[in-house]
Amino acid sequence: MSEASTALGVRLYPDLVERGGLAPALIETAARHGLDVGRVTAPEQGRARFTCAELHSDEGVVCVGLGSQARYFMIDLRVSGEVLARGDVMDLVQVAQVAAAWRAGLTFAELTARFPFMEEIKHRPAPVAQVS
Repeated sequence: MSEASTALGVRLYPDLVERGGLAPALIETAARHGLDVGRVTAPEQGRARFTCAELHSDEGVVCVGLGSQARYFMIDLRVSGEVLARGDVMDLVQVAQVAAAWRAGLTFAELTARFPFMEEIKHRPAPVAQVS
């Protein structure tokens, strides 16, 4: 059994095993569908090099991971390291579509309207200290 198939699980992700991991599969999927997803990277070592991908753009980073018990892709949209939107989807093409839409400048409101599986993370303001 190859390293990729051990890390990914042949049963859940045979297409990713065939392509050598999540990052190469995303690159190929985006190219096949004419989607500009920016620069795609993966960790250089360990299991994560097959199971994680980051799609970089001026808007921030789309971080993608894999479900371990069922086939799905976990998407986090990050700006300056902070997660501002997230979602889960079963179709790799939709992952690439989210990344391309965000790279093209869609707002979080537009993105969540177009991709209902995405949810904007509402951050609460920090509590204001009471002055006595």
